[in-house]
Amino acid sequence: MWDSLVKLFKIPDLKRKVVFTLLMLVVFRIGAHIPVPGIDPKALANVFSQGGLLGFLDMFAGGALSNFSILALGIMPYINSSIIMQLLTAVVPKLEELAKSGEEGRDKITQYTRWGTILLAMIQGFGITVWMENLGVLPAVGWGYRATIILTLTAGSIFLMWLGDMISDFGVGNGVSLIIFGGIVARIAPQIVRTTSMIRVGEINPFLFAINLIVWILIIAMVVEFQEAQRRIPVQYAKRVVGRRVYGGQSTHIPIRVIQGGVIPIIFASSILLFPATIAQFFQGSSFMKSVADMLSPNSALYLSLYAALIIFFTYFYTAVTFNPAELADNMKKYGGFIPGIRPGRSTVEYLDRCLSRITLWGAIFLAFIAIIPNILVRVTNITTFYFGGTAILIMVGVAIETVRQLEAQLLMRHYEGFIRKS
Repeated sequence: MWDSLVKLFKIPDLKRKVVFTLLMLVVFRIGAHIPVPGIDPKALANVFSQGGLLGFLDMFAGGALSNFSILALGIMPYINSSIIMQLLTAVVPKLEELAKSGEEGRDKITQYTRWGTILLAMIQGFGITVWMENLGVLPAVGWGYRATIILTLTAGSIFLMWLGDMISDFGVGNGVSLIIFGGIVARIAPQIVRTTSMIRVGEINPFLFAINLIVWILIIAMVVEFQEAQRRIPVQYAKRVVGRRVYGGQSTHIPIRVIQGGVIPIIFASSILLFPATIAQFFQGSSFMKSVADMLSPNSALYLSLYAALIIFFTYFYTAVTFNPAELADNMKKYGGFIPGIRPGRSTVEYLDRCLSRITLWGAIFLAFIAIIPNILVRVTNITTFYFGGTAILIMVGVAIETVRQLEAQLLMRHYEGFIRKS
């Protein structure tokens, strides 16, 4: 692997892409430490010392929210807009036609996604600005100052969207994913330093921390295995004679991934469960809203149960929206393809649907397990300084695997040995 890394930097084109990607990530990390004007640092530190909802949002912002920087909203408005547009494309006929109409249609959908990002960023910027005013982090000095903060946060989110596009076009890997990845990884070093200092003064049991670390390593290994796991359904194409040419006759397969929806079901479930807690923050004087916020705190049994149930539901929902067995079976029949032992047409649709349902069940259970096990681990070990949610682990592993694959492909194209050794 080290030899491959050395070769990577010997290729001028690849070297330029890797250096450009790293520089863009450095720009992102610098922006994450530039605070908006007028904040109260002590009040801000006190708010984030309590964890909860803001701690979860700060994970996606890479620490920018805990600094209340110009990039405090992170890339989440763009991600939410992309997810919404992807779902709408599957259910709105006009958008579906655009998606199938070629590059021009996809560019139009991308444009809609960017306008949606601006709208969501302004809404989220308004909400978090009012929230921080109520918590005493920002001074309540009128709508002029409030509008300045909202526009600053919106501009920061748009800048990250542009930065992600630049990385995708001129760097290595998916820009948006790498920005989230960089933000999550940037939190590792401070957590290690804080945990080590607490072990030295005796506030954390070294034995419990060792168990905690072993469990995290096992979780990462499980995520790697499940990310790569797939069911390959064999497909045989019949031979066709067109004029003097013979087409088809080859065997292939349909890969159905165990985790078809990736991290999206977890994001959906988290957003829905965190919504009541967010509303409760605006009505802190109400005893009812306070009890609702307490019941739905991230470590409560009710929260974990609802969290797991919603993840399983959204895994099936997202898979049903993005994977259409009827359309797949129709395309196979059109080009003379069939699954050995299964009749083309309705029987193929039923077979694919049955396989998809079974595989999705295991993927949904695994996602629910990965999402709630970190919370259970925190309650058992009482170690809160070294913590990564299931969402963060899935993102880190997925982005790391995909980036290595792209570098691998670039090396193999230039007749170099890749990172992954073939036995």
